[in-house]
Amino acid sequence: MTPKDFFAFAEKNGAKMVDLKFTDIFGTWQHCSYPISTWDEGTFEDGVGFDGSSIRGWQTIDSSDMLAVPDPASVKLDPFFKSPTVSVLADIVDPITKEDYNKDPRNVAKKGLAYLQQTGIADSCFIGPEPEFFIFDDVRYLSNQRGAMYEIDSSEAAWNTGRSEEGNLGHKVGYKGGYFPVAPTDTYGDLRAEMVDELQKVGIVVEAHHHEVATAGQCEIDMEFSPLLQMADQFMWYKYIIKNVAKRNGKTVTFMPKPVFDDNGSGMHTHISLWKDGNTLMAGDGYAGLSELALHAIGGILKHGRALIALSNPTANSFHRLVPGFEAPVTLAMSQRNRSASCRIPMYSGSPKAKRVEFRCPDPTANGYLSFTALMMAMIDGVQNKIDPGEPLDRDIYDMTPEELAETNVAPKSLDEALVALEEDSAFLTAGDVFSEDLIKAFIKFKRTEELDPIRLRPHPYEFDLYYNA
Repeated sequence: MTPKDFFAFAEKNGAKMVDLKFTDIFGTWQHCSYPISTWDEGTFEDGVGFDGSSIRGWQTIDSSDMLAVPDPASVKLDPFFKSPTVSVLADIVDPITKEDYNKDPRNVAKKGLAYLQQTGIADSCFIGPEPEFFIFDDVRYLSNQRGAMYEIDSSEAAWNTGRSEEGNLGHKVGYKGGYFPVAPTDTYGDLRAEMVDELQKVGIVVEAHHHEVATAGQCEIDMEFSPLLQMADQFMWYKYIIKNVAKRNGKTVTFMPKPVFDDNGSGMHTHISLWKDGNTLMAGDGYAGLSELALHAIGGILKHGRALIALSNPTANSFHRLVPGFEAPVTLAMSQRNRSASCRIPMYSGSPKAKRVEFRCPDPTANGYLSFTALMMAMIDGVQNKIDPGEPLDRDIYDMTPEELAETNVAPKSLDEALVALEEDSAFLTAGDVFSEDLIKAFIKFKRTEELDPIRLRPHPYEFDLYYNA
């Protein structure tokens, strides 16, 4: 779509406002709205100015001016403004040098795809994420000098079997009992269908929706696989639409990986495949029907897995999910069908085009532009260096003895540990200038100073259970 097409689209839909959106380092959409009458075709070259020092991890105040250049091909009709409003995604540009900003996640994804083509290994990378989320009726939280608390609630939750509800009808979802139940146990079929309807309106192809394993309204809506940049854009729309459809129905959605203690957390298993000239490069006669290239690509994921997890599981809360026993893989190994391995090769279809690897560690707090691109970069490194993925682990990892587990490579146990891994293993990301050192350093610094340090400074409520009477 050209700038001229953009204005024709706006006129066709009766829109008088345009909402410009871009993504910060940590995967949060930022936006500013403008009367369309203030834009012309030149806006798509010149961009619009904003304060880059007010965006987390970006500019210092003495060099704060930045440009957001709208991409006309990304135009959609925003479903949540009262009056018709067109939405467009922006790429970030330095106003002095006119160069693409090296901390703009969308720019990272574009550079990653250009590097993939430059290597000659492949010309396309397809991504199929499976984001999970919780739908709650109520959430309250507080943290100050006097105390700390949080409380969540859901009419579906197992802890409400004894609650007075002016007629408690039962049908609660048991702990770890929420996978695929029908109504009346699954109460969110209609709400998910409404979410799917809005996703389809912005061009997202949805494959399925269903209740997930955990109690208290855990759900999943699956998108059809798409090219990497398109999927990263779609993932931003996905979270925006699901949260806002929930809100207009009096519900609240969280993509927080582990909001419910002692039940399954929310992951984002990420399927990835490399293609060239319209043909998959993943299928062959090797293990699980994989090609030699695919096996080397998996070797790259496993070698760099601990660093990848800093980007694919980027919160302190992420590591309450990455523990044994809750379907979250903590062992960096490959396997066909085995969901306890970090790299699973799905075996549903015999079609070569369906051959792919599923990286099961990620969760939906990840910035898709960075996480998907980093995963692809690890695969490129694996192919270039012919990295051996090792022997497959075709057994239940949770039944392995401590001695056996000690011989396996495992995921980091904390965000701090993952950040150290990223510091020590980032060369595969900076290859081809895809990830800049500035971005990686800014990411690590923010996570340590704005998340890990504040958590370390605060007593945890459970410490009162453990130590108050010590």
